[in-house]
Amino acid sequence: MTLFHEHDYAPDAFEVRVSELLVATADGGDALINDSVPEVLKLLREHLRMDVVFVSEFVDGRRVFRHVNTAPDRPSLIAANESAPLEQSFCQRVVDGRLPGLVQDVAKLPDFDQLPATPFPVGAHLSVPIVLNDGRVYGTLCCFSTGANPALAQRDLKKLEMSALLAARRIDADRTRETDKVTAAWSLEPQDDRSRAR
Repeated sequence: MTLFHEHDYAPDAFEVRVSELLVATADGGDALINDSVPEVLKLLREHLRMDVVFVSEFVDGRRVFRHVNTAPDRPSLIAANESAPLEQSFCQRVVDGRLPGLVQDVAKLPDFDQLPATPFPVGAHLSVPIVLNDGRVYGTLCCFSTGANPALAQRDLKKLEMSALLAARRIDADRTRETDKVTAAWSLEPQDDRSRAR
């Protein structure tokens, strides 16, 4: 599983903007964080010239679409909070190495006939795992187009990897903040005598 390393190449304006949105909002409030996700996904989709981009979470053997951005000239192919069995997804195949993270033309893959059926055509596909600080795979950051895209290159995959790394940092920060809230709400007061007598 390849992860983005910040020294691999110098960031361009797109990468700087994504970093600003994801890193800055990791220390902000919930509303600021939630507002940043659609903007980041829109930036990714437009920059990579794809039809759909989404963040998925792996939950109890299912792939759940947590955030989705679709090109305005395309019908809604998928929607947030929809889910499907994880094993029937391209996402799982990318995570476990059965499918490359960058595919310019899915129909030209040697094992195309063994891929899970989709309710819409998938031509080009980019996908990277979102790996949290403790090593767990949260899900994936993916984008696809209904048609092939021979212009996709490794640099595009690197941009997606960078975005997934920053998204993982933000998710970790969110979870730490939630844990801190719960911990702060714990009552450390001793129980009264009546409670102990029960």
